[in-house]
Amino acid sequence: MTLQQRKFVEVPTDWPLIGCIAFGVIDRGTNLIQVRPSSSCPLSCIFCSTDAGPSSRNRQAEYVVDLDHIVEWFKIVAKIKRSKSLEAHIDTVGDPLTYPKIVDLVHRLSEIPRVSVISLQTHGSLLSYKVISNLEAAGLSRINLSIDALDPQLAKRLAGTQNYDLEHVLKMAEAISNSRIDLLIAPVWVPGLNDQEIPKIIKLALSIGAGKRWPPLGIQKYVVHRYGRKPKGVKPMTWYKFYKELRMLEERFKVRLVLKPDDFGIVKDAKMPLRFRKGEKVRVRVVGVGWLRGEKLAVDLRRERMVTLVNASHAEVGSTVSARILACKDNIYVAEPL
Repeated sequence: MTLQQRKFVEVPTDWPLIGCIAFGVIDRGTNLIQVRPSSSCPLSCIFCSTDAGPSSRNRQAEYVVDLDHIVEWFKIVAKIKRSKSLEAHIDTVGDPLTYPKIVDLVHRLSEIPRVSVISLQTHGSLLSYKVISNLEAAGLSRINLSIDALDPQLAKRLAGTQNYDLEHVLKMAEAISNSRIDLLIAPVWVPGLNDQEIPKIIKLALSIGAGKRWPPLGIQKYVVHRYGRKPKGVKPMTWYKFYKELRMLEERFKVRLVLKPDDFGIVKDAKMPLRFRKGEKVRVRVVGVGWLRGEKLAVDLRRERMVTLVNASHAEVGSTVSARILACKDNIYVAEPL
């Protein structure tokens, strides 16, 4: 499905923002709350776990959420937390910088009591000196910047587009490092493709002063996801081998690479209670097109949770249907019409 064929949805303010993985607020039972204000991405990374960008074959819709709406739902989740310090982590299924009010979002989150850390994950293509300056002024604490290769042609290949400008992203990395925003460089290690780039990226992070407050690097393991992209000929490393390789690099570069939640101050915390259980039969109202092919979005009749309906091409928007919950982990609900 081409970008032009996708439907762009401005999420209505009467939709709940808990329940759908593509947008809203996600609570995984820690003092870190994920914030997903938009779903779009300018890149089509060949290893992307969420099949993002113009080259997506599975997406049929992209979403953007009203600023006030997402802030209010963040407050609802934050209210149940017991920790003195909370982190708002803006990590979409695309790139957060596609959100037109990203600076305002950071500022509004910074005003919420107990939110002491605001972090953002991006591949950096949409960064500029002005954007970095505005995010700094708004109160952004850290940017997790994904740089997957320092060879320009390989970087374009990994990004899935010839429009990827590595030189620009490297300039932005230095600008972040020179600001009050902390920089964490987060490459995805795709075995057989960028193995030789990982040591170079480590050297880069250390040379430009990444990691003033938190670790300078967060190397990610390539993992195969059901609807993610699978580069031809790439076989994922086992977790054992991945951590073994990281420990060897730690010894070589004298930098910590095997990270734990407490490196970021992340601790277990109270969690939003589940509204539905796996296997439960529920009545829901179909409200819109789903994120991926064959999906529809629905809301429970109390309008408390979003539910993604799979195998639901026949379900008409506006209808009320019975469905069985197939998955409910972290209050992300997937169901199938009966």
